[in-house]
Amino acid sequence: MAAIGERNALRVLRESKSGLYLDGEELGEILLPGRYIPKGTVPGDYLEVFVHHDSEDRIVATTEIPRACVGDFAALRVVSLHPQAGAFLDWGLSKDLLLPIREQAHRVTVGETVVAYVFIDRRSNRIVATTRLNRHLDSTAADYSEGQRVALLVAGETPLGYKAIVENAHTGLLYKTDLGIPLAVGQALEGYVRTVRPDGKIDLRLDPAGYVRIASLTERIIEALQKAPGGRLPFGDHSTPEEIRAQFTTSKKAFKQVLGALYRQRQIRLTDGGIEWVDPASAGVEKGVSS
Repeated sequence: MAAIGERNALRVLRESKSGLYLDGEELGEILLPGRYIPKGTVPGDYLEVFVHHDSEDRIVATTEIPRACVGDFAALRVVSLHPQAGAFLDWGLSKDLLLPIREQAHRVTVGETVVAYVFIDRRSNRIVATTRLNRHLDSTAADYSEGQRVALLVAGETPLGYKAIVENAHTGLLYKTDLGIPLAVGQALEGYVRTVRPDGKIDLRLDPAGYVRIASLTERIIEALQKAPGGRLPFGDHSTPEEIRAQFTTSKKAFKQVLGALYRQRQIRLTDGGIEWVDPASAGVEKGVSS
């Protein structure tokens, strides 16, 4: 089934004056407006689209690629303010993302870059952002190994150092005493797990410090795709948590988050049956987009 707030591979059902209608299964037919249609697309083709609500609360699709999907933490810039609604963030789509006043850990200003979490607000059923991050972090025990390389997003500064989102799931700390230069909130970088303490807190560092390098989940997925016949793997949103853990020793949530990042980096394609590796040598050969 098509998922709101995520990238989906959907089949084209029919053409209309407004655009193309895609098969959203339980969501019904989903309109892809004409300005987003790749040239040469015909009924029966599959398109990779982002599904969201338009200004009239209709479920629609776009071939624009957002900087974050539902379930992602991301650094986003504040582009405008509304006295009643809140702030609007640039997330890569023509329609900006709402950061409601009630979801602001502090009142934001235009031009500021904030670290936000993207989710579906159950009150309005719309995609919104929040800078109140703690409630959306993974509360389960982290299973990182000492010295493991991980993706980090700097989320805030403390007297001891910088809080960072680890692999889009947990939070850890980079100590100022280990850093040669200051970091910026919203900065994305790679680091290493220094240790996972008995209380579950994660200490981080930016250099491997002689530890044996452990492949990140991103690298494991890419390696598996490159080794798979045709560069394809039968894993995706339809896969069970048990199947994903058996193959990649990780949770389904973490797996989907990495897939979202790889898709936005154009390293994979979403297919009806799973995922497909995009060869960098042929990645530039893409269909154009009609105006």
